[in-house]
Amino acid sequence: MNLEHEKTMSSRNSNIPEAKRTAELEELLIDAEADDDEVQNSHPILRRPWLLLLGLILVALNLRPALSSMAPMLSDVSKSLGLSAAQAGLLTTLPVLCLGLFAPLAPILARRFGAERVVLGILLTLAGGIILRSSFGEIGLFAGSVLAGASIGVIGVLLPGIVKRDFAKHAGTMTGVYTMALCLGAAMAAGATVPLSEHFDQSWATGLGFWVIPALVAALFWLPQVGHKHGAHNVAYRVRGLLRDPLAWQVTLYMGLQSSLAYIVFGWLPSILIGRGLTPTQAGLVLSGSVIVQLASSLAAPWLATRGKDQRLAIVVVMALTLSGLFGCLYAPIDGLWGWAILLGLGQGGAFSLALTLIVLRSRDAHVAANLSSMAQGFGYTLASMGPLAVGIVHDWTGGWAAVGWIFGVIGLGAILAGLGAGRSLYVQVVSEKL
Repeated sequence: MNLEHEKTMSSRNSNIPEAKRTAELEELLIDAEADDDEVQNSHPILRRPWLLLLGLILVALNLRPALSSMAPMLSDVSKSLGLSAAQAGLLTTLPVLCLGLFAPLAPILARRFGAERVVLGILLTLAGGIILRSSFGEIGLFAGSVLAGASIGVIGVLLPGIVKRDFAKHAGTMTGVYTMALCLGAAMAAGATVPLSEHFDQSWATGLGFWVIPALVAALFWLPQVGHKHGAHNVAYRVRGLLRDPLAWQVTLYMGLQSSLAYIVFGWLPSILIGRGLTPTQAGLVLSGSVIVQLASSLAAPWLATRGKDQRLAIVVVMALTLSGLFGCLYAPIDGLWGWAILLGLGQGGAFSLALTLIVLRSRDAHVAANLSSMAQGFGYTLASMGPLAVGIVHDWTGGWAAVGWIFGVIGLGAILAGLGAGRSLYVQVVSEKL
């Protein structure tokens, strides 16, 4: 077993045993510091594990509100500041682009300052970005969106690693808790932003700015974790050949393309529904409900996907549900909207969790998985940012929403094709060297 683990060449394998796939799912949370032997081998004493758990949940709750709170208010923001549809598309694109561009910065910062300190500092920059975009006009709106997106990109890489390190024996359960917190944060912001703005002063700035409060609360509860020591940070492994591996690119493309549809929904679905006759509050509630439904499929899809010989059928099913929900929300009679929103939530929850699962199942060990995760998030989220921008441009050109169905179809078909490659029961072929 040890000899197998220390092999430097991770060759392709078309027969991954069922027991191994199940065990690998317990490694679903990828550590940004997995290349660091001393960090991985350290066993911190958790004097108050409940406080750490509460802090992790509160931090995770803040990884989506800055994204999902904008969508229900986008029409009001655009009218108030005179933004074109293309500018509005850029506004929805920038935070997603930053998720990809700033993700590689996370392990560098963690090795230099420690993951706990970085999370605390970035929570404060997230709060600053929320204030900036809600208080300083058009320039602040775009600058704050960039800062918020960059902050979420860094924390999103670090937080799963902390969970895996400190709750190693309960990684599977904590995966569900982490996913639940992400979904709840997105749903709360999507559903509550418009009512909050209407309750206070009818100002979009108030609705968007409200989400600085949970960010500061999370920072307060995270503060006790900053003093914990987890050992020196010495990089021990280097993985080479990932960028030349076709399977790694298929995993990355699937991650990016399914994420592109997800961020189109976050950025534009309420505007599409408002264009079909819903009020901003109703549109926000539909988005919120669809996101809440994601919780069920995000927990069930990885488990079901590992019951068969590979994940290709599961990928086709979740993408079919996603596309059906999107086309239903765009074209079907409005009376059946909630049914289509539920289908959309089931599809997108499963698609996202399968993307995370593929990173693990296509990697022979944790070192390869950490590097594949960085590649899939960095390149994938950068690719994902093009979807919301394309929707804004097409809407600006056509003056309506009907034509964006072509964008849904092209991205969805691309995700299916990439998923058919990524879902095969193989390993990425790389060289893992101990330094």
